[in-house]
Amino acid sequence: MAGTDPEKLIAKADKLTKLTLTRWSADWKNATQYYEQAVKPWDAAKHMESAAALAVELRIWSEVADFYRRAAELYNECGRSQPASDALAKGARALEDAKPEEAIAMYIDACSLLEEDGKENMAFDLYRAITNVYIKLERYTDAATFLLRWAVSANKCNALHSQCKAYLSAIIVYLAAHDFKEAEKCYNDCCQIDTFLSSDQSHCASKLLSAYREADVEEIKRVAKSSTISNLDHMIIRLARKLPTGELVAMEVGSLENEEALDEVSNGLGKYTLFALVTCNNRHISISCAKSLFTNTTFFFFFFFSLTHICSVQSQSSVFASN
Repeated sequence: MAGTDPEKLIAKADKLTKLTLTRWSADWKNATQYYEQAVKPWDAAKHMESAAALAVELRIWSEVADFYRRAAELYNECGRSQPASDALAKGARALEDAKPEEAIAMYIDACSLLEEDGKENMAFDLYRAITNVYIKLERYTDAATFLLRWAVSANKCNALHSQCKAYLSAIIVYLAAHDFKEAEKCYNDCCQIDTFLSSDQSHCASKLLSAYREADVEEIKRVAKSSTISNLDHMIIRLARKLPTGELVAMEVGSLENEEALDEVSNGLGKYTLFALVTCNNRHISISCAKSLFTNTTFFFFFFFSLTHICSVQSQSSVFASN
């Protein structure tokens, strides 16, 4: 049939994509059907990318996503995951500002194609790109989650240095989100992996978390400017340079593993230094206990009364000895 002749089908498609006095915009959607009937999936995918590129120029964002996704499907039909992933990534980059949620979805699909094909090492730029979008949107938890996914992929392809960098980056992202507790948990989980435990990135994370526990702003800033952090991706460096953010004391108290509700006494004395005066053998023993050392009031009073009991026993022993 003449209607199924490849050359005629292509001619019809070309006609729909050319601008004329009566056609001011290309009809790529209908032209696509003719191209797909006339050519192999690979060639059709190329035409889809051309249609998508034109849609970008015309700022028709809904069609940008549709055409790039269709191109990816056609490349996938040819068994080519890399070009399929590239097509999705092109669409995602084009949509980052106009439709960031769609861009994220396309980036994730692009990563999945490579991961399913065992090509994680080719997805590193995609992990970086999607993390950057999440950070721009201030979706820090999602950014950290994807960094951990990146670390897993890096481990699979034996990119151990990239794996450790991804772990440290995730910890920094949690700190930027004022979530010290999650940052500490992430660090503890990552330290279960020997590669990270003995790395420079682990030591850097340990110093950073210690500075947070001590509410040492100067130390936090010093660690944030260290060479280890300077070797991370720019988006993470920018976050690190802004640390600390939020209320340090609040994050410190909220991160305690054995956090308990303070009783009325601790509420009254919580922000002040606790003092106890004990008399023993005609001497005064002054006990100063800062809140940072005894956040748990129950533990403080246990210590206080234990010491008082010891001093009392010592005093009675002295009386018996004098007799």
